[in-house]
Amino acid sequence: MFTGIVESVGSIARVEDSGSARRVRIEAAEIVGSLSAGDSVSVDGVCLTVERADGRGFESTAVAETLARTTLGERGAGDRVNLERAATLARYFGGHLVQGHVDAVARVTAFDPRDEAPELVLELPEDVFALCIDKGSIAVDGVSLTIASRPGARRVAIAVVPHTIARTTMAGYAPGRRVNVEADVIAKYVREFVRRDD
Repeated sequence: MFTGIVESVGSIARVEDSGSARRVRIEAAEIVGSLSAGDSVSVDGVCLTVERADGRGFESTAVAETLARTTLGERGAGDRVNLERAATLARYFGGHLVQGHVDAVARVTAFDPRDEAPELVLELPEDVFALCIDKGSIAVDGVSLTIASRPGARRVAIAVVPHTIARTTMAGYAPGRRVNVEADVIAKYVREFVRRDD
């Protein structure tokens, strides 16, 4: 479980494809000192298990299901990624409950980080859009964000503060970019309970 408050921006140092899986090495000096084999780390919103960690980074494997559902299969050496260690009761809990189970890949339709009041507009798959409400939560590449409005079919608009742009990979967003999205976990459970009662 995560909070969607990015702790560090790391860099993919190496990618090795093996059959339907992909092994990645991520350099993450800010957080790697506290990581051990078996720990969970959110990488652009994807929960990965640390298999090996050293003084500079860690290694994980993304399986076929993860690669099919997220943007990790599109990433390569040199790409920057948002990182967050798993939440603990000892750390301040900001953001919202984020599982690291990406629901889908969305597309940025509008965003300019240089704007005075930047607004991120995403086009979502219909099943994820159905879980979005005004002032509700959504995780985008692992970043906890608040939906400001739904300006059109399958679109959500998010006001982004300068601190978020400075501390995440969001400064590199532009229209057309594909991003990992995870809908609010409470909304997902409510939908399932309602479906079972039908």
